[in-house]
Amino acid sequence: MAFVSQSQRAPNESYTFASRPRPVENRSKYREPPSEQTHSNYGNIMYDRRVVRGNTYAQLIIPTTAQPDPVEAQRQQESRRRAIARKRAREQFISSTPEALQGRKHIDVQTELYLEELSDVIVATDVECQTDAFLDKPATPLFIPAKSGKDVETQIEEGELFDFDREVQPVLEVLVGKTIEQSLEEVMEEEELACLRAQQRAFEELRNNELAEVLRLQEQERRHSEEKGRRIAQQKEVLKKEKETAEKIAARAYTQQYLSDLLPAVFTSLRSHGYFYDPVEKDIENNFFPWLMAEVNNSLEKRYTARELLDTIIHDVTQKRLKMFKELETQ
Repeated sequence: MAFVSQSQRAPNESYTFASRPRPVENRSKYREPPSEQTHSNYGNIMYDRRVVRGNTYAQLIIPTTAQPDPVEAQRQQESRRRAIARKRAREQFISSTPEALQGRKHIDVQTELYLEELSDVIVATDVECQTDAFLDKPATPLFIPAKSGKDVETQIEEGELFDFDREVQPVLEVLVGKTIEQSLEEVMEEEELACLRAQQRAFEELRNNELAEVLRLQEQERRHSEEKGRRIAQQKEVLKKEKETAEKIAARAYTQQYLSDLLPAVFTSLRSHGYFYDPVEKDIENNFFPWLMAEVNNSLEKRYTARELLDTIIHDVTQKRLKMFKELETQ
């Protein structure tokens, strides 16, 4: 229901509602596109907090003159929740007495500061009694209803109620008719069973002939399938051999073409990398040049050592001469 609501409420009065009357809108049968819909104000009572939902029997009835403060109610709920939580935590932290060991039991002891003697002892005595033995229940007598009414008797002479020769005739007719009818039904049933057996034998012969024909066709189809598979396998083997032969011919031709240029290139590469060398040149490079370099290094080291020694001697001589000259000058 779409409407524009107007509420009027005084500070200490009950809630009242009033809706301004307005004409009904002429709406089309189908919904209009979102761009063409008319924007109007809607009020949905499902989202109104003033509407009570659920069972109203267990709710507290609050007078209209004293509305509860939602903030205060929320604060009270929070305090109650915290108190319950503290109580549960306190119960969890309280250490309980452990269970007694097997063969033992707990007893109450005095834990007060000043002990006192327990003198109030309850006097207990043993008393016995014996009940009488149970007697067997007697058998329930048969129920015989009380006699009511009056006894009356009459005398019937022989032949007054039943004449055997006259009464037995319909009974014999019924027995003979039923016997003949049953015999005819048995004969017809035997003939029907014989006909059914003949039809069953004919059907079995026809079914056996059809099964033999089906088996023959299946065997023929199996032989054809095996022959087809064998021919396909032979053809695949022939194609495989032809492919292998073609690949071998192509590989041989490619190998010959590749090897024709490979040998000169290999020899050239080996020669350039030093695998084919002159023995004299190799001996000079590996033996003579290292010996020559070692001798030159030794000669240079000796010359360098002689020069250092000569420099040291010259330096010592000059120092001594300088010292002597200084002594002569001072004298």
